[in-house]
Amino acid sequence: MGIFSRRQTDTVEPASGGGAGGSLARAGSGGVALDPALRALDGQWTIDRPHSRIGFSVRHAMVTTVRGAFADYDSALYFDGATPAASRAELVIRVGSVDTGVEQRDAHLVGTDFFDARRFPEMVFRSTATRHEGGESFRMTGDLTIRDVTRPVELQLDYLGSVLDPFGFERVGFDGTTTIDRTDWGLVYNQRLAAGGTMVSEKVRLQFDISAIRATAQAGPEAPAPGATG
Repeated sequence: MGIFSRRQTDTVEPASGGGAGGSLARAGSGGVALDPALRALDGQWTIDRPHSRIGFSVRHAMVTTVRGAFADYDSALYFDGATPAASRAELVIRVGSVDTGVEQRDAHLVGTDFFDARRFPEMVFRSTATRHEGGESFRMTGDLTIRDVTRPVELQLDYLGSVLDPFGFERVGFDGTTTIDRTDWGLVYNQRLAAGGTMVSEKVRLQFDISAIRATAQAGPEAPAPGATG
């Protein structure tokens, strides 16, 4: 998902092997100038799953928050430095990989009351537009599909920086957030509380803590696969 602008690119000298170059962002919509460091980020990227989190949080029983994440997903990110609006992203999540830390709750989530993973095993986000909000902020709009229902969503994105890691992988980091009403996608299960309110909030906050690696990067001969090290 999303992509862009906060601080100057940092460099960590690699222990072995080389890195890859690249480029991302001259000016955003309306001619707003972007961080020059982003010009080095053009191209294809993919999310490094062991160092990223595709998560959510939802209010439970009106008084506390339950958090969870999806462990299994595929990603494709493309950054366009000359025309940020042409940047795009796709994320395909296997909903059966949901993990809230409670086995019984996870089983309920993948069942027919919620995701119905047997019939609808994947949740998909595909971007449709990206715009620079100014400074650190970007907005990415796209289509989110859950249980074969597709609706538009808008993500708030913040660029966290880029780095060449000790193993020759070029990385970029960013945070993305949005809040959705789960009932818009047919996830309507709930229980009413005696004192009023519901057991599970209809509002769900989606959170994307992303470390992405350049897809064309060539690490050194002794470099481990992405995510193999802490």
